[in-house]
Amino acid sequence: MRRREFVAGAGAAALLSAQTGAKKRIACLSSTYFVRSHSDNFVTRFLEGYWVGERYHEPPFEVASLWIDQIHPADVGQRLARAYGVRQCGSIAEALTLGTGNLAVDGVVLVCEHGEFPHNAKNQQLYPRYEYFEQVVRVFRDSGRVCPVFNDKQLSYDWPKARRMYDWSRELKFPLMAGSSVPVTFRRPEYDPALGTAMESALSVGGGWVADGGIFHILETLQAFTERRKGGETGVKAVRLLKDDAVWKAAREGLWRRELLDAALARSVKPAPAHKPEEMRAVLGLVDYRDGFTAAVLALDEVSEYIAAVKPKGGAVQAALCYIPIENSNNFSNLVHGIARMISTGAPPYPVERTLLATGTLAALMESGYQGGKRIETPALGIAYKAPAKSWYAAGEGS
Repeated sequence: MRRREFVAGAGAAALLSAQTGAKKRIACLSSTYFVRSHSDNFVTRFLEGYWVGERYHEPPFEVASLWIDQIHPADVGQRLARAYGVRQCGSIAEALTLGTGNLAVDGVVLVCEHGEFPHNAKNQQLYPRYEYFEQVVRVFRDSGRVCPVFNDKQLSYDWPKARRMYDWSRELKFPLMAGSSVPVTFRRPEYDPALGTAMESALSVGGGWVADGGIFHILETLQAFTERRKGGETGVKAVRLLKDDAVWKAAREGLWRRELLDAALARSVKPAPAHKPEEMRAVLGLVDYRDGFTAAVLALDEVSEYIAAVKPKGGAVQAALCYIPIENSNNFSNLVHGIARMISTGAPPYPVERTLLATGTLAALMESGYQGGKRIETPALGIAYKAPAKSWYAAGEGS
């Protein structure tokens, strides 16, 4: 099957939906589905609609199918599927083909977060995102048709697998979107560095969940700001992961700027931690970019927010809280809105290369930590891309 035939098939499906006036149909793939799980935060919004700020958005698509890998003891996915008339499927292939033998949906939402999956010696949780994704691609190849795909959080814990996922999307020419809700949630204040801002340094700070899933949130948040620097994104040259006393020693040696941490923590809206940062359990990721720019991610065990700080060249430090409304998980709504836009138009609201680069940087950081803080060179991460003119994030204070 030639590439143009894949594209033609996808275009024909979109045209048919437009001509009939029917809602597009999506397949939802879940590792496990319980209240406040990521599957609940995504799939339930596609079933019930969602709020972004003060505006309610009706469900943009028909959830045609649901596949759940592991049934949680407090599962709600099966009950919601019955309530909304969603087809419950025994395989990923069935979810995409609806039993027809060919691709029968207009979009795929893949949520592989939570569930009983092991950790390796590097403190990476071995989520089978790649394995789920591979089955989706197999249906595309067998059908000679493609559709947009969203993958929650990083592409894979394994860099070669992540790169292969991205390459498949380019080979078969299907829109791919991925990532976390944190970079696209509400910002307090709504700081968005102008595209092409000359930056001296940047830092993102978050909580002390130091397995790869926690650091990913902090790292992708950092990337959402640093990608806007002068010259555009060029990729990452090397990384290093440091812990506890070595974190503060690195600050004294000028490897990262302590002033950025102070500016970030000043944006916190939660009660002040009981201890000074230097007294907390700390994990630091140093990121050296290919253009000479340096930045850092910092996890502190008494911080439970995500905050970014940027030092523009010749200017004062700017910082913004990426606000997470704990009471209703509404940080996910704008991400769901972006997915809806991508499935409707074929154009993701931000480049998937952001998540690809963050995925590879994270894998290298976890390798550095495994090797006791060794500097890890990353020649494969020469991933250059241009950020959108305006960042995709939710407007307003958040609720």
